[in-house]
Amino acid sequence: MYIRSPFLLILLSVLFLASCSEQAAEEATETISAVATDSLSMLSSRSEIEAILHEHIAVLASDEFEGRAPATPGEEKTIAYLQQQFETLGIAPGNNGSYFQSVDVTEIITDSSTVLQIQGSDYAASFNYGEQMMAGTQQQIPSVSVQDSDMIFVGYGIVAPERNWNDYAGIDVNGKTVVILVNDPGYATQDPNLFNGNAMTYYGRWTYKYEEAARQGAAAALIVHETGPAGYGWEVVSNSWSGPQIGLTSTNLNDNLNKIEGWLTLDSAEALFEGAGLNYQTLKLAAAQPGFTAVEMSDLKANVSIENAIRTSTSQNVIATIPGTTRPEETIIYSAHWDHLGLNTEMEGDNIFNGAADNASGTAGLLALAHLHSQQAPTERTIVFLAVTAEESGLLGSQWYAENPIYPIAKTVANINIDNMNTFGRMKDVVVVGARSSELENYLEQSVESQARYIKSEPTPERGYYYRSDHFNFAKVGVPALYAESGEDHAEFGIEYGSAQAQEYTDNRYHAVSDEYNPQWDLSGAAEDIFLYFNIASRLADEITFPEWFGGNEFKAIRDATSNQR
Repeated sequence: MYIRSPFLLILLSVLFLASCSEQAAEEATETISAVATDSLSMLSSRSEIEAILHEHIAVLASDEFEGRAPATPGEEKTIAYLQQQFETLGIAPGNNGSYFQSVDVTEIITDSSTVLQIQGSDYAASFNYGEQMMAGTQQQIPSVSVQDSDMIFVGYGIVAPERNWNDYAGIDVNGKTVVILVNDPGYATQDPNLFNGNAMTYYGRWTYKYEEAARQGAAAALIVHETGPAGYGWEVVSNSWSGPQIGLTSTNLNDNLNKIEGWLTLDSAEALFEGAGLNYQTLKLAAAQPGFTAVEMSDLKANVSIENAIRTSTSQNVIATIPGTTRPEETIIYSAHWDHLGLNTEMEGDNIFNGAADNASGTAGLLALAHLHSQQAPTERTIVFLAVTAEESGLLGSQWYAENPIYPIAKTVANINIDNMNTFGRMKDVVVVGARSSELENYLEQSVESQARYIKSEPTPERGYYYRSDHFNFAKVGVPALYAESGEDHAEFGIEYGSAQAQEYTDNRYHAVSDEYNPQWDLSGAAEDIFLYFNIASRLADEITFPEWFGGNEFKAIRDATSNQR
């Protein structure tokens, strides 16, 4: 039975609850709170969605799937599983009769015996791969070398004309090695009027810093890692950068990018600065102030040679769709990345990065949403389920889709992204990552109220999560993109408990082999979040309006430029 009248739905709900015992009413509320205020059917209960999530996470995060690295046997198992699940639900292939969108990728494996050597008249040092530094390249060639490269400290490595900030002003870094701080001056000073204060801007992301260094002509770019401003520990860097590194296959082999990109531990950086007769902490403070001038690091020269194993192959985005009845060209796209870090055969003991929370959970959430929509009458707009590849390699699968869309970007109504779902139980609060961005947050607020929850400010905006998941590539082409998740105010144990659980995951399991499925996980909160996303998408799918970016957002002009196509 399909109830498409909000008034009728509310009336039936009230009458039904009134006839229930207190316990039965609570169980009924599980189901009814999961029904959108507009045009939805009676659906699965929260406990049923929990069971679906457990089932899919257990499979996707199993050792059999080998950590789901792109272009490996683990990918073959993963995409076959996703296709099978969509077919079982009766959800159609989303790419002209196929469930797959090919993504050409190049895998680079860097020799772990790589050493960074620094030589000066009064200082010489060798930094080893893994423990003291990480180095690699995006240039898709077998060997890369930087020799006798002058070293320059460029502060945060930012060029932001709109903020009157240029760390490269008055210097020539062509062919040189730049040393860069992580995050941005706003975080360093906690000045709300400098950049975005504590909240990271894109200028604070390591991806931007390498991009800017390449635009400036640097031969090598080394970022100093510190846990606070980076938002994660050194082991995340060493785990993420070791083993196969995947990039979109480039026609010019990425010849325009830095020859060497890498990281220094804080200890390595402090020793390096001392060897140049400089004080790291003093220069770090100076770099956070307007008017900072880059500093040459005495006569130190960097030397590093990298040998790569290169393999070009094809990975797959997985895409399924429920076509709209009256406006099928207008789409709401759910996204989640199916990949993780795969195997590292050079590790002893457990060497499988199962990625249970990150992001078997989000992929399972995508399948749970597909299950819910399969129970609903078709909507006027098309619902798309997009499981993308190579997120861990730099959001590559979503980048490929955004640059090679199957459905028109101008008529893509919204993107709702799911990454690393809550495994700790029900939370009273919901956090919008990158808040105050678009009108999608108004839709979220109404859905949150229906669950008697509240929206809370992002607890760690300095970590830059808005730039670290696949919604960002939709935003960059103008599509309003929502990335929301459970907060930390645990429904039973409170904020202190919820915060501790989140921090424990970041400290001990994020991008580590210990991110494994636990059948004892409490996925009730994840199930509630699934219903939030479902309610928003279902409402959008029967409307005629297109949500907009809020004024002042950096993506609004891109979206506005396509308004004549809607």
